[in-house]
Amino acid sequence: MTNVPALTLNDGNQMPAIGLGTFQIRGGQGVNQILTAIKDGYRSLDTATNYDNEGAVGEAIRRSGLPRSAFFVSSKLPGKYHQYADATMAIQESLYRMGLDYFDLFLIHWPLPKRDHYVEAWQAMIDAQARGLIRSIGVSNFEPEHLDRLITETGVTPAVNQLEIHPYWVQERMLAADQQRGIVTEAWSPLGRGSAALQEPLIQKLAQKYDKNVGQIILRWHVQRGIVPIPKARNLNHQRANLDIFDFNLTPDEIQAINGLSKPDGRLENQDPNEYEEFD
Repeated sequence: MTNVPALTLNDGNQMPAIGLGTFQIRGGQGVNQILTAIKDGYRSLDTATNYDNEGAVGEAIRRSGLPRSAFFVSSKLPGKYHQYADATMAIQESLYRMGLDYFDLFLIHWPLPKRDHYVEAWQAMIDAQARGLIRSIGVSNFEPEHLDRLITETGVTPAVNQLEIHPYWVQERMLAADQQRGIVTEAWSPLGRGSAALQEPLIQKLAQKYDKNVGQIILRWHVQRGIVPIPKARNLNHQRANLDIFDFNLTPDEIQAINGLSKPDGRLENQDPNEYEEFD
């Protein structure tokens, strides 16, 4: 089993340096796929109310036979529950669905600034944290102005900001913004969700140099930038390979070369956090 290092968050809690993304992993088949990942060493599991699979993730945790304390479990608040009372109940309902007493990390899934209730949602999460329902609170897809508003209006800085990051959407601006505020950056779709990045000659050349596959090169690029990737993988071989990234180092020049692959229109689905209206 790979020994996964941990990062210390700004609230003092620790978070594994890589996790399992579970988007589109559902039902009985999903339980088995998550169990396979757990048996192979994954302890950080990332889900969301909008993924419709919190129950499957919780079931896999129970079937694993491991104690709850062995896991770092994350979920996310959907946009339709940003108002304070709704957010408070939604957190509780997520825990009931998963069969858990607390979350290690809970995130606001999208800021939805046009609706302008994300500060209310944040306050609900602060209060849920005070009641012991959540260990660490954070956000997803938040821009600097959204982060600063939370910090200014509540005095509480998010521990994590989960963002779309991959070789075609490098997010140097947001990574710097998070680092300046003491926020750990997570990457969703860290491999680009089947993007052509896996075919990039530069990344293939590095894979040959380090005797790794292209996915491992990209995941290592994330880790060395201080980012926590959460790749989705259903297949045991992919799950195992994604964990096997802690025995080599890319050079600073190689990291910069991968950064150079970024594109102005590199987002997967053009989901601009200032404009995007989350599905309900």
